[in-house]
Amino acid sequence: MLYHILAVGDVVGEPGLEHLERVLRPLQRFKQIAFTVVNGENASGVGLTPEQARRIRDAGADAVTLGNHAFGRPQIRNFLDDTPWLLRPGNYTGRAPGHGCELFDLGSVRIRVVNLIGRCDLAWGADNPFFASDRLLEDPSADFTLIDFHAEATSEKLALAYYLDGRVSALWGTHTHVPTADERVFPKGTGYITDLGMTGAVESVLGIEPWQSVENFLGGLPGRYKQPEGPCKMQGAIFTLDSDTGLCTSVERVDIR
Repeated sequence: MLYHILAVGDVVGEPGLEHLERVLRPLQRFKQIAFTVVNGENASGVGLTPEQARRIRDAGADAVTLGNHAFGRPQIRNFLDDTPWLLRPGNYTGRAPGHGCELFDLGSVRIRVVNLIGRCDLAWGADNPFFASDRLLEDPSADFTLIDFHAEATSEKLALAYYLDGRVSALWGTHTHVPTADERVFPKGTGYITDLGMTGAVESVLGIEPWQSVENFLGGLPGRYKQPEGPCKMQGAIFTLDSDTGLCTSVERVDIR
Protein backbone atom coordinates (compact mmCIF):
# COMPACT_ATOMS: atom_id res chain seq x y z
CA MET A 1 0.00 0.00 0.00
CA LEU A 2 1.20 3.52 -0.79
CA TYR A 3 1.24 6.29 1.82
CA HIS A 4 1.72 9.99 1.12
CA ILE A 5 3.92 11.68 3.73
CA LEU A 6 4.18 15.48 3.85
CA ALA A 7 7.23 17.31 5.22
CA VAL A 8 6.89 21.09 5.73
CA GLY A 9 9.82 23.52 5.88
CA ASP A 10 10.65 25.81 8.80
CA VAL A 11 7.68 27.88 10.00
CA VAL A 12 8.91 31.46 10.47
CA GLY A 13 7.08 33.86 12.79
CA GLU A 14 3.40 34.67 13.11
CA PRO A 15 2.92 35.18 9.32
CA GLY A 16 4.23 31.69 8.63
CA LEU A 17 2.19 30.16 11.43
CA GLU A 18 -1.03 31.80 10.25
CA HIS A 19 -0.37 30.67 6.66
CA LEU A 20 0.20 27.10 7.86
CA GLU A 21 -3.13 27.23 9.71
CA ARG A 22 -4.87 28.37 6.51
CA VAL A 23 -3.45 25.99 3.94
CA LEU A 24 -2.17 22.80 5.59
CA ARG A 25 -5.43 20.90 6.04
CA PRO A 26 -6.76 21.69 2.54
CA LEU A 27 -3.48 20.41 1.07
CA GLN A 28 -3.67 17.27 3.22
CA ARG A 29 -7.16 16.53 1.91
CA PHE A 30 -6.26 17.30 -1.70
CA LYS A 31 -3.13 15.12 -1.69
CA GLN A 32 -4.53 12.41 0.65
CA ILE A 33 -1.72 12.90 3.15
CA ALA A 34 -1.44 10.14 5.76
CA PHE A 35 1.17 11.76 8.01
CA THR A 36 2.70 15.24 8.30
CA VAL A 37 5.95 16.47 9.84
CA VAL A 38 6.43 20.24 10.30
CA ASN A 39 9.67 21.95 11.35
CA GLY A 40 8.62 24.62 13.85
CA GLU A 41 11.87 25.90 15.30
CA ASN A 42 11.44 29.46 14.00
CA ALA A 43 7.78 29.92 14.94
CA SER A 44 8.71 32.75 17.30
CA GLY A 45 11.66 33.87 15.17
CA VAL A 46 14.19 32.09 17.35
CA GLY A 47 12.63 28.99 18.88
CA LEU A 48 8.98 28.39 19.70
CA THR A 49 6.69 28.47 22.72
CA PRO A 50 4.39 25.66 23.91
CA GLU A 51 1.41 27.62 22.58
CA GLN A 52 2.99 27.88 19.13
CA ALA A 53 3.85 24.18 19.17
CA ARG A 54 0.19 23.38 19.95
CA ARG A 55 -0.96 25.66 17.13
CA ILE A 56 1.26 23.80 14.66
CA ARG A 57 -0.14 20.52 15.95
CA ASP A 58 -3.73 21.81 15.73
CA ALA A 59 -3.07 23.04 12.18
CA GLY A 60 -2.50 19.43 11.11
CA ALA A 61 1.03 18.35 12.06
CA ASP A 62 1.42 14.83 13.42
CA ALA A 63 5.01 15.54 14.48
CA VAL A 64 6.87 18.83 15.03
CA THR A 65 10.65 18.91 14.66
CA LEU A 66 13.20 21.50 15.77
CA GLY A 67 16.84 22.44 15.16
CA ASN A 68 19.54 24.82 16.34
CA HIS A 69 16.91 27.08 17.98
CA ALA A 70 15.26 24.18 19.82
CA PHE A 71 15.88 25.83 23.19
CA GLY A 72 15.51 29.43 22.01
CA ARG A 73 12.48 29.96 24.28
CA PRO A 74 13.10 28.82 27.87
CA GLN A 75 9.45 27.92 28.46
CA ILE A 76 9.70 25.12 25.89
CA ARG A 77 12.16 23.05 27.91
CA ASN A 78 9.77 21.30 30.29
CA PHE A 79 7.22 21.00 27.48
CA LEU A 80 9.77 19.03 25.43
CA ASP A 81 10.00 16.37 28.13
CA ASP A 82 6.23 15.92 28.32
CA THR A 83 5.31 16.06 24.61
CA PRO A 84 5.98 12.93 22.52
CA TRP A 85 5.09 14.57 19.18
CA LEU A 86 7.62 17.42 19.65
CA LEU A 87 11.20 16.42 18.78
CA ARG A 88 14.50 18.21 19.20
CA PRO A 89 17.69 16.95 17.47
CA GLY A 90 18.48 13.50 18.77
CA ASN A 91 22.24 13.99 18.59
CA TYR A 92 22.24 16.78 21.17
CA THR A 93 23.83 15.86 24.49
CA GLY A 94 21.86 13.52 26.72
CA ARG A 95 21.64 16.32 29.30
CA ALA A 96 19.36 18.30 26.97
CA PRO A 97 15.61 18.11 27.64
CA GLY A 98 13.34 16.29 25.25
CA HIS A 99 13.98 13.50 22.77
CA GLY A 100 14.93 13.13 19.12
CA CYS A 101 13.14 9.96 18.01
CA GLU A 102 9.51 8.88 18.33
CA LEU A 103 7.27 6.11 17.01
CA PHE A 104 3.78 6.99 15.74
CA ASP A 105 1.18 4.25 15.31
CA LEU A 106 -1.23 4.81 12.42
CA GLY A 107 -2.90 1.45 12.97
CA SER A 108 -1.84 -0.10 9.69
CA VAL A 109 1.78 1.12 9.87
CA ARG A 110 4.21 2.47 12.45
CA ILE A 111 6.21 5.57 11.54
CA ARG A 112 9.49 6.49 13.21
CA VAL A 113 10.41 10.18 13.07
CA VAL A 114 14.03 11.15 13.76
CA ASN A 115 15.33 14.70 14.20
CA LEU A 116 19.07 15.30 13.74
CA ILE A 117 21.29 18.39 13.57
CA GLY A 118 24.39 18.88 11.43
CA ARG A 119 27.79 19.83 12.77
CA CYS A 120 29.32 21.68 9.80
CA ASP A 121 29.19 25.40 10.71
CA LEU A 122 26.16 24.81 12.94
CA ALA A 123 26.41 22.59 16.02
CA TRP A 124 29.91 21.30 16.59
CA GLY A 125 29.00 20.37 20.16
CA ALA A 126 26.45 17.82 18.97
CA ASP A 127 27.23 14.14 18.59
CA ASN A 128 28.18 12.88 15.14
CA PRO A 129 24.85 12.57 13.25
CA PHE A 130 26.09 9.51 11.35
CA PHE A 131 26.79 7.59 14.55
CA ALA A 132 23.66 8.97 16.19
CA SER A 133 21.49 7.76 13.31
CA ASP A 134 22.91 4.25 13.69
CA ARG A 135 21.95 4.31 17.36
CA LEU A 136 18.47 5.73 16.80
CA LEU A 137 17.70 3.19 14.06
CA GLU A 138 18.55 0.13 16.17
CA ASP A 139 14.87 -0.59 16.93
CA PRO A 140 13.52 -2.46 13.86
CA SER A 141 9.82 -2.12 14.77
CA ALA A 142 8.98 0.80 12.42
CA ASP A 143 7.50 0.29 8.96
CA PHE A 144 8.69 3.73 7.79
CA THR A 145 11.52 5.92 9.07
CA LEU A 146 11.57 9.66 8.38
CA ILE A 147 14.53 11.94 9.15
CA ASP A 148 14.54 15.73 9.40
CA PHE A 149 18.23 16.65 9.14
CA HIS A 150 18.58 20.27 10.28
CA ALA A 151 21.93 21.22 8.78
CA GLU A 152 23.84 24.05 7.10
CA ALA A 153 26.08 22.17 4.67
CA THR A 154 24.54 20.56 1.60
CA SER A 155 27.46 18.14 1.51
CA GLU A 156 26.67 16.91 5.02
CA LYS A 157 23.01 16.38 4.11
CA LEU A 158 23.86 14.49 0.92
CA ALA A 159 26.48 12.37 2.62
CA LEU A 160 24.10 11.30 5.38
CA ALA A 161 21.47 10.41 2.78
CA TYR A 162 23.92 8.16 0.94
CA TYR A 163 25.01 6.65 4.26
CA LEU A 164 21.39 5.80 5.14
CA ASP A 165 20.15 4.95 1.64
CA GLY A 166 17.92 1.89 1.82
CA ARG A 167 17.84 2.01 5.62
CA VAL A 168 15.34 4.87 5.95
CA SER A 169 12.22 5.75 3.96
CA ALA A 170 12.92 9.47 3.53
CA LEU A 171 15.47 12.07 4.59
CA TRP A 172 15.03 15.79 4.04
CA GLY A 173 17.02 18.85 5.00
CA THR A 174 15.82 21.92 6.88
CA HIS A 175 17.47 25.11 8.21
CA THR A 176 18.52 27.11 5.14
CA HIS A 177 14.93 28.19 4.32
CA VAL A 178 15.58 27.99 0.54
CA PRO A 179 14.08 25.00 -1.31
CA THR A 180 16.38 22.92 -3.46
CA ALA A 181 15.49 21.39 -6.82
CA ASP A 182 17.15 18.02 -6.19
CA GLU A 183 14.21 15.94 -4.97
CA ARG A 184 14.82 12.31 -5.91
CA VAL A 185 14.73 8.68 -4.86
CA PHE A 186 18.20 7.35 -4.08
CA PRO A 187 19.46 4.08 -5.67
CA LYS A 188 18.44 1.89 -2.70
CA GLY A 189 15.06 3.55 -2.21
CA THR A 190 15.40 6.47 0.18
CA GLY A 191 13.47 9.63 -0.75
CA TYR A 192 15.52 12.80 -0.48
CA ILE A 193 15.63 16.58 -0.86
CA THR A 194 18.46 18.78 0.41
CA ASP A 195 16.19 21.51 1.81
CA LEU A 196 12.41 21.84 2.04
CA GLY A 197 12.41 25.64 2.12
CA MET A 198 10.31 27.58 4.62
CA THR A 199 6.81 28.62 5.62
CA GLY A 200 6.68 32.40 5.90
CA ALA A 201 6.65 35.73 4.12
CA VAL A 202 7.42 35.71 0.40
CA GLU A 203 8.96 39.20 0.40
CA SER A 204 11.62 38.51 3.00
CA VAL A 205 15.16 37.28 3.53
CA LEU A 206 14.67 33.83 5.04
CA GLY A 207 11.47 35.05 6.69
CA ILE A 208 12.64 38.37 8.14
CA GLU A 209 12.31 41.98 6.95
CA PRO A 210 14.69 42.45 3.99
CA TRP A 211 16.02 45.79 5.26
CA GLN A 212 17.12 44.13 8.50
CA SER A 213 19.17 41.56 6.64
CA VAL A 214 20.67 44.27 4.41
CA GLU A 215 21.58 46.34 7.47
CA ASN A 216 23.26 43.32 9.02
CA PHE A 217 25.44 42.77 5.94
CA LEU A 218 26.29 46.48 5.83
CA GLY A 219 27.69 46.15 9.35
CA GLY A 220 24.87 48.01 11.11
CA LEU A 221 22.63 47.09 14.01
CA PRO A 222 19.46 45.55 12.55
CA GLY A 223 17.74 45.15 15.92
CA ARG A 224 15.34 42.39 16.86
CA TYR A 225 14.28 40.49 13.78
CA LYS A 226 10.78 41.18 12.47
CA GLN A 227 8.65 39.14 10.10
CA PRO A 228 7.09 41.19 7.28
CA GLU A 229 3.39 41.26 6.52
CA GLY A 230 2.07 40.31 3.11
CA PRO A 231 1.79 37.15 0.99
CA CYS A 232 3.21 33.95 2.43
CA LYS A 233 4.29 30.56 1.15
CA MET A 234 4.34 27.06 2.59
CA GLN A 235 7.12 24.93 1.13
CA GLY A 236 7.91 21.28 1.58
CA ALA A 237 7.78 17.90 -0.13
CA ILE A 238 5.51 14.88 -0.42
CA PHE A 239 7.15 11.46 -0.19
CA THR A 240 5.17 8.49 -1.49
CA LEU A 241 6.14 5.41 0.52
CA ASP A 242 5.43 1.72 -0.11
CA SER A 243 4.50 -0.30 2.97
CA ASP A 244 5.65 -3.54 1.29
CA THR A 245 9.26 -2.31 1.15
CA GLY A 246 9.30 0.58 3.64
CA LEU A 247 10.94 2.69 0.94
CA CYS A 248 10.09 5.64 -1.29
CA THR A 249 8.66 5.53 -4.81
CA SER A 250 8.49 9.26 -5.61
CA VAL A 251 9.11 12.77 -4.24
CA GLU A 252 7.14 15.90 -5.14
CA ARG A 253 8.02 19.45 -4.12
CA VAL A 254 5.26 21.63 -2.62
CA ASP A 255 4.95 25.44 -2.71
CA ILE A 256 1.57 26.83 -1.60
CA ARG A 257 1.18 30.62 -1.82
